[in-house]
Amino acid sequence: MKRFIYRAKEQSTGKIIKGTIQAETERVAGKLLVDRGYVPESLREEGKGFGDKLNNVGSTDRINFTRQFATLVGAGLPIAQSLRTVAEQTSNKAMKTVIEEILADVEAGHSLGDSFGKHPNVFDNVYLSLIRAGEVSGTLDNSLRRIASQEEKDQKMMSKIKGALTMPLITLGVMVVVFIYMMVEVVPHVESLYNDLGEELPGLTQALVAIKDFIFAFWWLVIIILVFLVMGFMQFLKTEPGIKVAANFKLNVPMFNGLMRMLYMARYARISQILLSTGVSVLDTMSIAGNATNNVVVEESIKAAAVEVQGGKALSDALRDKPYVDKMVPQMAAIGEQSGKIDEMLGKAAQVFEDDLDEKIATISAMIEPLMMVMLAVIAGLLVGGVLFPIYSLVNSIG
Repeated sequence: MKRFIYRAKEQSTGKIIKGTIQAETERVAGKLLVDRGYVPESLREEGKGFGDKLNNVGSTDRINFTRQFATLVGAGLPIAQSLRTVAEQTSNKAMKTVIEEILADVEAGHSLGDSFGKHPNVFDNVYLSLIRAGEVSGTLDNSLRRIASQEEKDQKMMSKIKGALTMPLITLGVMVVVFIYMMVEVVPHVESLYNDLGEELPGLTQALVAIKDFIFAFWWLVIIILVFLVMGFMQFLKTEPGIKVAANFKLNVPMFNGLMRMLYMARYARISQILLSTGVSVLDTMSIAGNATNNVVVEESIKAAAVEVQGGKALSDALRDKPYVDKMVPQMAAIGEQSGKIDEMLGKAAQVFEDDLDEKIATISAMIEPLMMVMLAVIAGLLVGGVLFPIYSLVNSIG
């Protein structure tokens, strides 16, 4: 079934309605709207056109919307009026469209959770669970503030990680450009110079010349191979085995494995704390928080523990000794079980992980710099040995 976004007019009242509808084709969707008493004005498949939410709604847009919505709801405004006000203040067209569609569904009598749930590309399971929990418990504004705070923490943490990787990537890019320039401009001149003098090229320079000749002769083949390799790799990463390979790589890649494991545990503990504090059941919390780690291998460990919890085991015992679940999590859960404050204890565990992450990122950043220097030295050594040293030797032999 496909999902279509529509704008239609009620035949009886003339009121404009916006929302989404599921159908096999656009024609069937239009017929369903007519059968419901609507006159379709626009109809398009979700994910196509300017409203491609996955591409146009970023985390910052979602955080701003959540903060504004929480403030208005907390001030006592009705949900529909709050949504309408936020929509009027939203500059991002895609986000504005999403809010208007949620508003249309709410005004049509749908629950807030179901209205948000029609936009899975914008709102994930954690977000939807907190919306539904807040709606049922009457603490919607608090739930929304917790969502925004968590997303802001995630955004800051990912920015720090990306910042730590930016300089190495720039350095690597510069090295590649320099290497290409030497191969295209310098190596041919060295080869020509040796040929003119009837001298034999040194072994390392011959290897560089061979690489240069192959690229020059079969550049089209190199491009095709690279394109196919990249496309094949990207497609593989979308498959179930590929997703698992990527997840295992993140958990075990040297130097970064400790960072990633800490990040996943911080996410799991923090989201579990938020969900449990809003009244979500332990089993639902484990399922949602496990999925929110965004790593299928860690999620599998959480799912295995959830099966044990469902069988009557305590949360702390179920999580203990599970692969990639840090021992602090079951330890803090055990303390929480004894005191009746599991959510608070998991929140403290999350804080420890988040603090350690800051230190880990700083440590890795400091380690990357000398590593980049070593790589630069290796590249410089190859260039000196393959290009500059032959020229120096030739000048000495002539002299």
